[in-house]
Amino acid sequence: MLAEVIPVLIFVAFAGLIIAGIIYGAIAARKRREAMFQLATELGLDYSAAKDHSLAQSYGFLNKLAQGSNRHAFNILSGDYRGHRVLVFDYHYETHSTNSKGQRQTQHHYFSVFILTVPQVFPELVITREGLFSKIAQAFGYDDIDFESHEFSRKFCVRSKDKKFAYDVCNARMMEYLLANDDLNVEIDLHAVALLFGSRLKPEQIRPNLDRLIQVRELIPDYVLTHP
Repeated sequence: MLAEVIPVLIFVAFAGLIIAGIIYGAIAARKRREAMFQLATELGLDYSAAKDHSLAQSYGFLNKLAQGSNRHAFNILSGDYRGHRVLVFDYHYETHSTNSKGQRQTQHHYFSVFILTVPQVFPELVITREGLFSKIAQAFGYDDIDFESHEFSRKFCVRSKDKKFAYDVCNARMMEYLLANDDLNVEIDLHAVALLFGSRLKPEQIRPNLDRLIQVRELIPDYVLTHP
């Protein structure tokens, strides 16, 4: 009798854990939406909780927004902040793999994106922390640009086909700022200056990172902004 009951109890416990996880996820998502709406109100920005696939298409030129499938933004803050046009949103994409049993598995990836739009059109410039993925990129022909600051070159991988633009943006003040904020990953391309993170930030981290995005923008020299 006990042998018959145990599998049932295990199934019920497993089902209970799944249901509890779904409920917890729904509550956490609701709390995040409420916190993001409140933050948008405080910052004078518009807010949309809905999934938006068009942003993934519009900003697909940014490398990190071109990965995977089912790409969409949500919890979107948009508008003018400190005199700049900005976008902040949660971002999702999927990747797929096959396990040892031949079963297809889906991995969901989430992270935060901060974008400041500018009227100028820039060449692509990517500034990321040195690491395994930057080394792999270099192995496939994405050369890392070196700078006079050995500390900066050691900590950051900088890639651009326009080396002059890279040197202009990564001036002494910019390098000093990034060394002091070495968790930042910066991508500049076309009309966007973006900060991209490896995970979703807490709502209370949004405002300080918006300020850091604007600081990065303001460290780009005026002559870069006014001359093609």
